[in-house]
Amino acid sequence: MARLNLWRWAVLALAGLYFLVPLAASVIFTVDVPGRGVTLDAYSEIISTDGFASSLLLSLELAAATIAVVLLLMVPAMVALRLGAPRLRPVVEVVCSLPLVVPPIAFVAGISTVLKWGPEHLSRTPLFQTFVALQNPDFPFVLVLAYVVMALPFVHRALDAGLRAVDVRTLVEAARSCGAGWPQALVRVVLPNLRGALLNASFLTLALVLGEFTVAQLLGFQPFAVWIYSVGGSQAQLSVAVSVLSLLVTWALLLTLAVLGGRSRTATASADRG
Repeated sequence: MARLNLWRWAVLALAGLYFLVPLAASVIFTVDVPGRGVTLDAYSEIISTDGFASSLLLSLELAAATIAVVLLLMVPAMVALRLGAPRLRPVVEVVCSLPLVVPPIAFVAGISTVLKWGPEHLSRTPLFQTFVALQNPDFPFVLVLAYVVMALPFVHRALDAGLRAVDVRTLVEAARSCGAGWPQALVRVVLPNLRGALLNASFLTLALVLGEFTVAQLLGFQPFAVWIYSVGGSQAQLSVAVSVLSLLVTWALLLTLAVLGGRSRTATASADRG
């Protein structure tokens, strides 16, 4: 038993070094300026750098829209699947796992082909304006659609784990017997019991959108990840500082998620005892 604990701590220590050593090297690179010593100028210049605020705001807007769309699609579908068609679960699982199999390059090539095909064949129809709106640089909704597809595997796993942990059928039947309609039962009974799963799905989607580069770059838009890459070509220290800052923000979101999930479980356990 002691030997098992020793190996466990050794593995944890190696994993910690694997993550912390590159992070520490990045931080040292951003604060150690040759000839000037230790300085935080790289971090103080982030906010005033051209494009930082707009690209970060765009990424956050895309993330919020992606989270809203993917949850509106997946939550009712997963609940209906669990209640009415459990035999279709393997089919849905395979479909939601396809984005992990299709390379992002092939995915964005297909999107580009469709976007080029639209104006040529629909220029005299009302749908032409739809294609133009999808590619609006101020808010490219085409990226939201792409991110929804890319987030399906993670959202499906998170929601499936949450639904397995609760008796959805009993909850819905109890709500229906009390006179609640299907939307009411879903919003007021099922969703509160899926709070942890919804938080997990939202966080994974947020992390995906903030870190996604390939699709946005090839389609010609500049959210936060593409801006970091463009800055890195001329200002290496600033680019690494932004990357470190974004990583710390992601960790902060993860800790917030863990705290919120712990509070929801504690509140649920207290209600059950009461």
